[in-house]
Amino acid sequence: MTSAPTLLTLYYAPHTCSLSPHIVLRELDLPFTLVKVDNRSKRTEHGEDFLAINPKGYVAALQLADGRVLTEGPAILQYLADLKPEAGMAPPAGSWERARLQEMLSFITSELHAGMSPLFNAAFGEEVKQVFRERLFKRMAHVEQVLQGSPWLLGERFGVADAYLFTVLGWLRFFDIGLERWPALARFMQTVAQRPSVQAASAAEGVA
Repeated sequence: MTSAPTLLTLYYAPHTCSLSPHIVLRELDLPFTLVKVDNRSKRTEHGEDFLAINPKGYVAALQLADGRVLTEGPAILQYLADLKPEAGMAPPAGSWERARLQEMLSFITSELHAGMSPLFNAAFGEEVKQVFRERLFKRMAHVEQVLQGSPWLLGERFGVADAYLFTVLGWLRFFDIGLERWPALARFMQTVAQRPSVQAASAAEGVA
């Protein structure tokens, strides 16, 4: 078992993918502090240069007590889960089930997270955005099918992939995309939204 650091710092910005590790930190009841980042100025709420912390310039970033920094959501999520493996938020490293988790995290990252990004781009016209919406809907249909047969993405227990999916699908409201055609996804979102960790993380970030 990996011993958890005495203190972790999560650099976050509201309405971004950093909500997922924030949720996981609270699910695992790990000691951490939150530092808000202004995505435009690249300054933290304490006036620090965020680019000195993460040269990539975007959240999430997780800083350990010894100063090391880990970036990229899927990597952060798995690292956190491994700090408290008894919680079961990720299967054991090296197992078939862990490979399936990595498969799902990669799918969410490349097909849903990245697939939704063009919809935020004001430079794209409606016709272009419609092409991206149709592709996104096909990917959502796959997740809908998965959740029709299971309460969570990887079985009977809430895990890090579920926190990530909830975070990404939460952005659909910015595009007035409802979940009426995906009842399993709608049920999933309603269920996750009721978890104490999600409500606490959302309140701490000032996100409805």
